[in-house]
Amino acid sequence: MKKIYFNLKLAATLSFIIALGLFLSSPVLAGQESCQVQEGLTVQSKILGKEVRYTIYLPPDYQTSNRRYPVVYLLHGYTDNDTGWLQFGEVHLTADKAIAERQIPPMIIVMPDGGVSWYINDYQNKVRYEDFFFQEFIPYIDATYRTRPEKEYRGIAGLSMGGWGTLIYALRYPEMFAAAAPFSAAVWTDEEVIATDEKVYERIFAPLFGPGLKGKDRLTAHFRSYNPLDLVKTLPVEKIKTVRFYIDCGDDDFLYKGNAALHVAMRDRKIPHEFRVRDGGHTWSYWRTGILDGLKFIGESFHR
Repeated sequence: MKKIYFNLKLAATLSFIIALGLFLSSPVLAGQESCQVQEGLTVQSKILGKEVRYTIYLPPDYQTSNRRYPVVYLLHGYTDNDTGWLQFGEVHLTADKAIAERQIPPMIIVMPDGGVSWYINDYQNKVRYEDFFFQEFIPYIDATYRTRPEKEYRGIAGLSMGGWGTLIYALRYPEMFAAAAPFSAAVWTDEEVIATDEKVYERIFAPLFGPGLKGKDRLTAHFRSYNPLDLVKTLPVEKIKTVRFYIDCGDDDFLYKGNAALHVAMRDRKIPHEFRVRDGGHTWSYWRTGILDGLKFIGESFHR
């Protein structure tokens, strides 16, 4: 009976010690502040004629400091929304840990809802998401939060459709971004665009570039003006070089041809960039395990 009592007392003591350790190591008592994530926020857009949702990550010391922070705009993929990188990518957990371990500098991460706009202005100039992003959204974020509003402290990243948007924005507006990190970017060669199934083209691309187009007719001037491969081959090299690029695409990703072609095109024009091919496909597990390296790459651009 005494032995049983002793074991119970020992177990209770151990439980108390464990609980006390967890209590003492809590963020508040350990002096560690926690980040703030806000979902379901909106900004009114006159250009789009509607409210646009966004989610924002504020670094752990944002609420207790007066400092200003660099910003990374993080774009979601096709049919997803502004919560994707948070819900499935767990970017807030990655950023918290990386900031605590000083792998990345404290930064604000802004995740806008791009719908299925592909982050561009459509061929009729009716849905002008690109104009909204640069004329309304970035100015709104800079005015609402304590950002560092200069190019040197602004980065952009995204996956799939968001990778396309990342490339387009960094290439067309190099004066706006210090670094860009597209993951599994939706980049296609001309041959792939020409061979795209008609139903797929009409559902996904017709609203952007025009309906009823087949074969080479799909390679319109509007398409060329947004196609990352064309932009890399035709825009002034010196302007492109003002942005640091980190390109990442899985070896099993169906978008490997376009990303490989982009790498070759940049090499041919001697445009510095990092090109990564990791094991994996077009999946959240791939992006979730890769976003840290993207944020680290962008974060290096914020240092002097």
